[in-house]
Amino acid sequence: MATHEFGIMEAAPGNERYDSYEPQNYGCICIDDDFIEPLMPDFEGIPCYCHTRFIPTNNLVYSGITLIPPESAKLFVAIFKKYNTGQYNTIIDLFERAINQEKYIIHYGL
Repeated sequence: MATHEFGIMEAAPGNERYDSYEPQNYGCICIDDDFIEPLMPDFEGIPCYCHTRFIPTNNLVYSGITLIPPESAKLFVAIFKKYNTGQYNTIIDLFERAINQEKYIIHYGL
């Protein structure tokens, strides 16, 4: 089963690159790709970063590492809530905690 992992970053990213798979460092939760892949078109246009704050992107990095700033997390939550019938409760909770704490979210794609 292919999954995406999301976690809250305690410190905002600086100049470093995030190239290593380290979900244990961020208390990541796993979301099955069956729940993420269909939303990718809806995520288009949401400002994020690819592996470092110096490579902007406008969606999740599907097969890499995404850094999601707090202001963009709100846009993701709106999409998750739009399609939620219970399957997104855990990720909505994580994103809302990050928003309330003004923290970045790290995403490990497939």
